[in-house]
Amino acid sequence: MIPLKDAHQKFIDHLKEKNRAHATVLAYGKDLDQLVEFLKELEKAHVAEISKDDIDAFMAKLLKKGYTPKSVSRKTNAVKTFFRFLKVSEYVTDDPALLVEHPKFETKPPRILSETEYRALRDAVRTDARTYAIVELLLQTGIRIGELSRLKTNDLRIGSGNKPGEVTVSKFNRHPERTVPLNSQSQKALEAYLKKERPSKAIAKNVFITRTGRPLLVRNIRATIKRYLDLAGIDDATVNDIRHTFIAHHLKRGASLVLVSKIAGHKRLSTTEKYLEHIEVTAPAEKMELAEL
Repeated sequence: MIPLKDAHQKFIDHLKEKNRAHATVLAYGKDLDQLVEFLKELEKAHVAEISKDDIDAFMAKLLKKGYTPKSVSRKTNAVKTFFRFLKVSEYVTDDPALLVEHPKFETKPPRILSETEYRALRDAVRTDARTYAIVELLLQTGIRIGELSRLKTNDLRIGSGNKPGEVTVSKFNRHPERTVPLNSQSQKALEAYLKKERPSKAIAKNVFITRTGRPLLVRNIRATIKRYLDLAGIDDATVNDIRHTFIAHHLKRGASLVLVSKIAGHKRLSTTEKYLEHIEVTAPAEKMELAEL
């Protein structure tokens, strides 16, 4: 019978072996730390002693302490993933989290920047070559911020003449590798940054680096984009909303649902389809190419 503390560590080691994103491992670790502390209060130190009622009581306590239903739902997912790992690894014979239900909550519609807003953001960053390239790449390709921060210079293939450019987005956080086209707008922004601002002798191979040559972290990108969003007067928006904007505007203009889903790296077509609930398509659907935003 494995102690809960040891099971917790084995699960974290498992996530690391699976190359899960550092932020994901950290979040799961913190969520499970809370569960372990709660179970200590119940004097339960081994995984085989834990019941569905114990987990339900833990979730109820979180709600009582003021955690939002959405936050508790995320923690529920962490607990379910933890016990699923224990069951598969045969540390427990029954999964006590299997029938635990997520708290109900309303999902906010995606924040989609209007053309006026994303043009204002573009104008706000125009004098900052690195941030301008980041904004254009996010807006014109729809890649995730985590994928952007991990891009290496050899992932880029700048087009010439009639040959279009493209970027290879490596496997990230269970999302498969894919190739995304680079239009002229994003290429110009990238070339301006790479030729004029990015140190040519930087040790780091990442496309986006700091002034000292270190990889630009996700939190740095978030903070920078947030500062420019505020400067442009765009309320209630984050860097993730630029991705929402890419998806929504291309669907609105009639781009193929399958094409947009593939480029965005969605595992399921239904994920892309949900955007159709929040937009009005203004052009015939099923265009097989993407326009510039």
